[in-house]
Amino acid sequence: MLRYWTAGESHGKTLLALVDGFPAGVTIDTDPIDVELKRRQGGYGRGGRQRIESDKVDVRTGVWKGVSLGSPIALEVVNRDYKLERLEDLPRPRPGHGDLTGAVKYLGSIRGVLERASARETAVRVAAGALAKQLLAAFDISVFGYVTELGGETIEPVEGTLEELRTIRDQSEIYGLNLDRDAAIKKLIDDAGKDGDTLGGVMEVRVEGVPFGLGTHAQWDTKLDGRLAQAVMAVQAIKGVEIGLGFEAARRPGSRVHDPIQYDASQRHSPTLGYVRPTNNAGGIEAGMTNGQPIIIRAAKKPISTLAKPLESINLETKKTEEASYERSDVCAVSAASVIVENVVAFEVARALVDKFGGDSLVEMQARYKLFQEMAAER
Repeated sequence: MLRYWTAGESHGKTLLALVDGFPAGVTIDTDPIDVELKRRQGGYGRGGRQRIESDKVDVRTGVWKGVSLGSPIALEVVNRDYKLERLEDLPRPRPGHGDLTGAVKYLGSIRGVLERASARETAVRVAAGALAKQLLAAFDISVFGYVTELGGETIEPVEGTLEELRTIRDQSEIYGLNLDRDAAIKKLIDDAGKDGDTLGGVMEVRVEGVPFGLGTHAQWDTKLDGRLAQAVMAVQAIKGVEIGLGFEAARRPGSRVHDPIQYDASQRHSPTLGYVRPTNNAGGIEAGMTNGQPIIIRAAKKPISTLAKPLESINLETKKTEEASYERSDVCAVSAASVIVENVVAFEVARALVDKFGGDSLVEMQARYKLFQEMAAER
């Protein structure tokens, strides 16, 4: 089973991800991982720490001569802003953070909670996802994330091929798919910053080239939509997840929700096996399994909880009302969150791929994938 764990604190010495169950024989290139780490640090509205850190991955174990061994892979991203031992505790919990609940739960300090609860931890989740993308690429599966809404303003995507849209996204400071909207969205962020406020938004991830049958209907905890929802919801500040139409499906009659099934013999040897749909309202997943269509998943990110004009809180010692404590923060990190969500989705899809086709080695997986496609096409 492909899985990973992370370790490290926001201002600690380093961040680590231990990836277990990664197949042998995958050529590992750290440059694409570093690109994703840099994208995570970018986006309009980020704070001062992104000018301090310059994240790069160091592959510590599990790779020999640039190829995965099948043993655990340790990924490290060192914190340049290491100062944990010099930091004091926060006297007043910040609304929206885990400060109060964590301090009560562990009968300890706010600092002990916030350092691990911080979104800084997602640097190595991005690294793990970018590693998983290199496995997915061997099966022509691509994962593409972008921002669709920010501060209540919709960013309607322009028309284009996947590569054209990727170019637009990478040119956008918002990581949206419409460069004409950047100026207005940037002004929203600037205005929020002047007011000491923060903004949230919505991001979408599209997974192309997915075969039939990833995930299963057989148990609740192995349904792929459930696993994707957990992975995305576990990203800091994500408060909602939708697949396909999502909540809109509840507002429509069934005739405008379910995707008709058609057959196109010319696509028989593609991931769709020729079973095409004029719509993809299901978001590529039915009964917990992929149906050959692209996976479409969206996430809603709340505004950052740390405000330059703090909300009301209390002093934990005196229990008297005071302004919440303030730690250096961003005005908006929706763009960065789109990178994080893209990569946690990539890892979960790779995990389902390993479950379906075996994970000892890439060549074995590819042989099983080919055999499955041939058998399914003949069904």
